[in-house]
Amino acid sequence: MSVFNRVRPIAALACGLMLSASFALQAASFEEGKDYVTVAGITEAQKPVLREFFSYNCPHCYKQEPLMDLTVQLLGKDVAFERTPVGAGRPAWELSQLAYYVAQKLKMTKQTHGAIFKQIHEKGEQFTAPEQVKAFFVAQGAKVDDVDAAMNSVDAKFTLMNYDSQAELAGIKGVPSLLVNGRYMLTSTAHTPEELAALVKFLAAK
Repeated sequence: MSVFNRVRPIAALACGLMLSASFALQAASFEEGKDYVTVAGITEAQKPVLREFFSYNCPHCYKQEPLMDLTVQLLGKDVAFERTPVGAGRPAWELSQLAYYVAQKLKMTKQTHGAIFKQIHEKGEQFTAPEQVKAFFVAQGAKVDDVDAAMNSVDAKFTLMNYDSQAELAGIKGVPSLLVNGRYMLTSTAHTPEELAALVKFLAAK
């Protein structure tokens, strides 16, 4: 084995130890009431899990996407990541909920998640009718029949109701909101990805 090949694993291990030490130091400073609050919350199917309550129509959610992407990368396989779209009784937001459901149902979320944000916040084109949701997915390459089946299914109605129930039970007052293990609501998302990941790991282990 060359000297280079021997050094690389050692360097990687050192980097991992430094990150672990950094997370440990940050965790020591986290306080309930300052960094998070305990809520009645929701029952999660899997733990540990970080759940983001968001809306495609929310400019703050759009701006937070890069932070969330980097945080999820840092969490890796240690903490699952889920999203719940919030309708808040607003027709355009409810159509965005439907769009998220269709993306999940057709397994197109990775392809369409950023595209929906960009359509709304960069092009200024929010969904105002179900036909626009359908047209969006067809333009993304989905089959018309598959989109129709997803949008008009009983499962769609049940899932959208479940989204609303999750938001209500979690006591969501605004978006974006982050909930760990269904119980711990972050009171501030003004963190670097490293700080946010450390806080999530701290709460996930509680």
